[in-house]
Amino acid sequence: MKGPAVVVFDVGNVLYDWNPRIPYGRLIKDDRALDAFLRDVATKEWHFQHDAGRPFAETSAELSAQYPHYADMIALWGPHFHEQIPHMLPGMQALVEELDAAGVPLYAITNFSGEFWPPFRDREAAIFDRFRDIVVSGDEKLTKPDAAIYYLALERFGLSAEETVFVDDREENVVGATDVGMGGLLFTDATTLRADLVRLGLLG
Repeated sequence: MKGPAVVVFDVGNVLYDWNPRIPYGRLIKDDRALDAFLRDVATKEWHFQHDAGRPFAETSAELSAQYPHYADMIALWGPHFHEQIPHMLPGMQALVEELDAAGVPLYAITNFSGEFWPPFRDREAAIFDRFRDIVVSGDEKLTKPDAAIYYLALERFGLSAEETVFVDDREENVVGATDVGMGGLLFTDATTLRADLVRLGLLG
């Protein structure tokens, strides 16, 4: 049976580190207070609404009404979101460049705010210009692991599920891809991923 010919990446925590502590750690010096803010107020679950397509103006107003003491901190989330994604994960730039040099078509499906994506994509154009297309959940108002976002991506990319392998750090998102017929790899680190891609015949 012929193996996959195309790699479809997740972005956050696969290609790039995502860590809200980075900008907020400069603003909230007490570790316990910082932990409490990110655990109880500006949580990743709250942020997921942006990935699903809700505007930051709405979500921040709601959260600020609930936690008025933190309103100034909440307001910084959107304008400083790019600072939460400071750099690529170790080895991933080299791996993307190696795949691109080998002629492997690169695509992405990312749970990412449609508002926050354009400035981040522009900042990282040297990497994302190597990708043929990227489906952004916030633009589509569909999120992984909903089967609909994988089907939409395959149609837009002009690919069959069987010719793709999808890479994500969350098991439920990998399962979502395999449930629609795509290959799936659970990301842990660049070295392991490269070995998996060699095994699949995508790299030598």
